[in-house]
Amino acid sequence: MTPFPWREAIGFGLGVLRLSPDEFWRMTPRELAYAIEAVRGGGRSLARDTFSDLMKRYPDVRQL
Repeated sequence: MTPFPWREAIGFGLGVLRLSPDEFWRMTPRELAYAIEAVRGGGRSLARDTFSDLMKRYPDVRQL
């Protein structure tokens, strides 16, 4: 079994994601993995319908 790559994880969390040490240590390994994947672009794209639904539910500007 390969040991966990702490040096890389901490470097990415603090250096690339610019998390505070407290924010970094509060993350779960899964949350960190998802954040790394998002920054590196390895994740799946959202389907158009899903993206449209999110835009309606969470607009950038409040609609009056």
